[in-house]
Amino acid sequence: MAASSSSTPWMADPTPPVGYLSRKALPIKRHDAEPLTREDVQFDLLHHIFSDRNAVFTNPTPGANPLCGKSDNITFSELYISTLYNSSKCSKVLREKMVETPAFATELAKISLLTNVGRINTTMAFFPEMKTALRTYHPVPSLQKTNGNAQDAPRIKNCLKAALLPTEIKTTPPSSPDEILERRRAGLRPTTTIVNLVFVLANHAALLANVHFDGALNFLDLFLPNKESDAGPNPFADEYSHSYPGKAPWLRSMSEHQRKTENVDTNDEMMWGKRMSAQRNAFLQKLVNSLEDDKKTRLPPPAVKGFVSGILLEAWHIVTTTDPLEDSDDDLEHADEHVLVDYSKPDVSAVNYMR
Repeated sequence: MAASSSSTPWMADPTPPVGYLSRKALPIKRHDAEPLTREDVQFDLLHHIFSDRNAVFTNPTPGANPLCGKSDNITFSELYISTLYNSSKCSKVLREKMVETPAFATELAKISLLTNVGRINTTMAFFPEMKTALRTYHPVPSLQKTNGNAQDAPRIKNCLKAALLPTEIKTTPPSSPDEILERRRAGLRPTTTIVNLVFVLANHAALLANVHFDGALNFLDLFLPNKESDAGPNPFADEYSHSYPGKAPWLRSMSEHQRKTENVDTNDEMMWGKRMSAQRNAFLQKLVNSLEDDKKTRLPPPAVKGFVSGILLEAWHIVTTTDPLEDSDDDLEHADEHVLVDYSKPDVSAVNYMR
């Protein structure tokens, strides 16, 4: 990251960033059971990021992580995956799956990176048996080929937020470019985790547009469908970035033909997406039917007098109305009509998708 003046007020973007109208335009918006396409997730970009074999990142825990070995220098993929693995919110089962199936670890990392930048928000889930009405299910055919549980976005977000350096566990990790640069000047290596760095770059994308890019686009634009190519001989440095220290390598514009050949869904992926949409619709219909049957046979709340009655009634209300995942989703207070799906009515969007 390029050095900046200490007088620069690094605040979260107060105005719409370069390249898109607002932060609300960044998350993918789809109906329940609608698959996320390769274009939605920018599959080719993710492929280039996680398949790059340039070991130019410092290993923060050499020898202490089974996913990145003992080498002092590692690739971006190894760094990002090992950071997820070390998160205090990464379960034992998930860690074991990441070690046993490296392809699953890469798929999880790709979905996590999209969550990291805000392209996938915390109203999305990736398993069809999800019941809460506050999330929408979406198969991701290009990133779900290993039969691993891809979790849901709130759990992924919690895992990301808990991905901290040992020195950050009892303190607050840096939240601005200036704080990260100050740690660098103080000789701290690494200054923060790669996950937190991505959070900072995303939250200050507009202000950094002229620092690292030409001002016509910013960091978050890389994760949106655009005309810039994500392929090049060296993703970290080129003649342009050497001539202008702190700038990202020059991004070349693609022709219309090149754009059409990028992020193309395969037939197998489209078929799998349709099957999962049908499975989701069948699950929802079964769930609705069971709820209707339950209404007819539901027992009344326990009738107990006095103080004990009040406690039991409150417990009954909590059990029957509370979403157990709600407290993990800090974005729900901003949810809109796209995400507040009413499961008491069969959702027809996936049925239409199948036609």
